[in-house]
Amino acid sequence: MKAIKKLIEERTRVDASELDISEKLVSLNRTTKVVKGGKRLHFRALVVVGDGNGHVGAGLGKAKEVPEAIRKAGVVARKDLYKITMSGTTIPHEILAKSGAAKVLLKPAAPGTGVIAGSRVRAVLEAAGVKDVLSKSLGSPNPVNVVRATVLALASLKNPEDAVARRKAELEIKEADTDTDTETETEPSE
Repeated sequence: MKAIKKLIEERTRVDASELDISEKLVSLNRTTKVVKGGKRLHFRALVVVGDGNGHVGAGLGKAKEVPEAIRKAGVVARKDLYKITMSGTTIPHEILAKSGAAKVLLKPAAPGTGVIAGSRVRAVLEAAGVKDVLSKSLGSPNPVNVVRATVLALASLKNPEDAVARRKAELEIKEADTDTDTETETEPSE
């Protein structure tokens, strides 16, 4: 299976003000810059937001203070919400997504299985409201890329019935085109 690297279809904007959104801090990093007078500390926060009902987003915020970095990350995540396709309490099909060197594999699971995932992937899946899923994080363990790959995988899910209906419609259009082409060829010219 080939990994998805970017969204194929355009997504519709989701208005975060209408949703009951919860935030979860996934990662907090401290970075230090050494200058003439000493050290300057900055913080980077990775936050996942979701309503537990098919909407999820992730954001990265940087600031000199921890609360400000978390607030900025939450604002960014609310602007970048995705509506995901679910099949009951699980996902409709298996998917592999890649961000940077991190790959995330998600598989649907039977009801009652629970979320079998690492901490970064689990945070995204629980924020989205997925209850039964199997996952494996491959490649880099970088939290930012793992979260981005998981959100990309969830955003790229499609309903199988819609895909089948679209393919049937495309097939019917092709058949109609070939029928008109053969009719014009067989008509005798005067």
